[in-house]
Formats: sequence, C-alpha cells, structure tokens
Amino acid sequence: MIHHIEGKSYERFLLGQTNFDKTVEEKYRKQAKLSVRDEYNFEFLELKDQHEEKELETAIIKNMRSFLIEMGGDFTFVSNQYRLEVGDENYYIDILLYHRRLKSLVAIELKTGKFKPEYAGKMNFYLSVLNDKVRLEGENPSIGIIVCKEKNRTTVEYALNEVRQPIGVASYRVTASLPNDYKDLLPTPETIIESISGIIGNLPATEEE
Repeated sequence: MIHHIEGKSYERFLLGQTNFDKTVEEKYRKQAKLSVRDEYNFEFLELKDQHEEKELETAIIKNMRSFLIEMGGDFTFVSNQYRLEVGDENYYIDILLYHRRLKSLVAIELKTGKFKPEYAGKMNFYLSVLNDKVRLEGENPSIGIIVCKEKNRTTVEYALNEVRQPIGVASYRVTASLPNDYKDLLPTPETIIESISGIIGNLPATEEE
C-alpha cells in the first residue's frame, strides 16, 4: 500500500491513455482502465537511462515478481517472445500476461524510444491473432499495452482513435528524476562532496588518534 501511495499509482491510473471506452464492454470497462497506468516505474530494473529493448525485456524477466506488482497485481506471466504463426511467417509478442479479473490475455509491447502511430497498428494485428488462435472459450477479448520510453499524448489519442482492438499506451522510467524546476535549486554532487569533506576536516580529533 505504501509503495503504491508513494508511487502515485492512483493518479497514474486516472491519466491512463486507452481506447477502452470504444472497445471494451461496459461491465468490464472500469476494471480494464485500472489495468493500464499512464506511467510505469521500472526503477527496480536498475537499468541505465540509455538501454536497448532486449536489455529492458531481459531485466523484466529477471525481475518478474516486481514487474507484476508494478503492473497492478492481477496479472500472471504467460511467456516472453510469445510466437504467433500467421501464414508462413512468425511474429513475436515481447511479453504475454493474463489478467485474472478481466479473464483476458494481455500483450505487452516494449519500446525504448518515443511512441509512434504504427505501433498501434502492429498491436491491433497481434490482438486479432490472439483472439482467433490463442484465446480460450470463456475468455474475454485480449488487451494490448504499448510501453514506451516517452509519448506525446495527442499523437497517442489520434493513433488509438480508429483502432478496433482495446489498446493502452503508457510510458516508463528506469531512474529517479527531479523536475527541471528543482534541479537548479539543489547542490551538485561535487558541491555535496566538498561540503562533507570540509565538515570532516573540521571535526576534533578523537582520543584514539
């Protein structure tokens, strides 16, 4: 509970960008919206700010328990690089989860750059195949979450506007960051070190010395 309060989980759910109002049945819509945050906190992955998609995926797999908690708690892991065979070609979903309350497969697409409109088309394709070839009887339609390093909210709105499959787009961060307005008000690491050194140098010698 403390983790979610400090991480502003509630606010991140309220700001989430999805097309669920148009693509999810009303009785599941509220729960579906609660399954997608506007931003995910991946600090636990301990990645550098600059990293590749494979590094991101590998780190998530190694920290799956923490990842599922950050996703919201109702998810279970199915597979990574989940293979979809269509015609004579193979396609791979970065991470496939299952949402217990929604009874839906959830496809996660990881992107280490800025959101691009074509990502929505690719996810729409994945969800169509999942629903046709993988979804079991009694399960609800699959949901897609595109997780990008950053996104432009207006671009996301246009990209999802005409998509017929339920998709959400979120950003993520891997390092703690301060608002730019605060950065100039805080001392640099060098200044902090210099100050600490000065304090230590002025301390009186102990008897042992």
